[in-house]
Amino acid sequence: MSSDTRPGELGAFLKARRAELTPATAGLPETGGRRRVSGLRREEVATLAAISTDYYARLEQGRMQASAPVLNTLARALRMDEDQRAYMFELAGRPSDRPARRAVQRAQPRLQRLLDDLGTTPGIVLGRRMDILAWNPLATALVTDFAGIPEKHRNYIRLVFTDPDMRNLYADWKNVAHTCVAQLRMEAARDPDNARLASLVGELSVQDPDFRRWWAAHHVAVRGVGTKTLRHPVVGELTLDWDTLASATDSDQQLVVWSAEPGSPSHDALRILATWADTPAPRTRTDRSLPG
Repeated sequence: MSSDTRPGELGAFLKARRAELTPATAGLPETGGRRRVSGLRREEVATLAAISTDYYARLEQGRMQASAPVLNTLARALRMDEDQRAYMFELAGRPSDRPARRAVQRAQPRLQRLLDDLGTTPGIVLGRRMDILAWNPLATALVTDFAGIPEKHRNYIRLVFTDPDMRNLYADWKNVAHTCVAQLRMEAARDPDNARLASLVGELSVQDPDFRRWWAAHHVAVRGVGTKTLRHPVVGELTLDWDTLASATDSDQQLVVWSAEPGSPSHDALRILATWADTPAPRTRTDRSLPG
């Protein structure tokens, strides 16, 4: 540890901050029953900060040195003001300046061209944290109006958990959502200091008990291939195979496409949607009626 680090004082400061918060003020659901500690439990702080309970316990006990991204997520989880945050960084022996943000990720031009040429195959490009970087018109017709979503919220797993239309779209939503959590957990292992990923995990942990439980289970999965059944409000039920194609020029970007068995009802439904997607009439996220 750095000679400027004061782990004992840092641990006492973190313990004091969590003692000042309640589950309600932190945005956590009340679980009922008698609480043996005042304020938040260690595991609750760890959930909000998207770190393991053991890791957080070591920080409080002065047996672990926290990185700047972890300190930033703890500052958000414990509702610190700017003075408290600066003080925490001082105790941790870290520069008080906020860490530089990564450049905004954009879809690779080659992937964008490929998307544009997929007239009868819906596809999207996923980046870090499952951010949605690009899509084609048929993906909009099949899934949702991605362009109508603010860029900072244009994240696939966030939509799966927070958008009611997405919950209704997947016939087996629970399995789809659980798989998304396992894939995000794999990304967290590859990039443990990603502050935006930690913030996303903290947000979804507060909002959704399923996400909170599945994230704590530490299941992991690699994005590859599979089959999904969708209940589309216009063309009805579709059974689609999905495949993931990795970008050779950027390992953080993947093209995900959906396809159907030729001659199947789902294949015919995709062609109907492709015709709909080619119409010039504007559509909103809630307007999924066929033109005419």
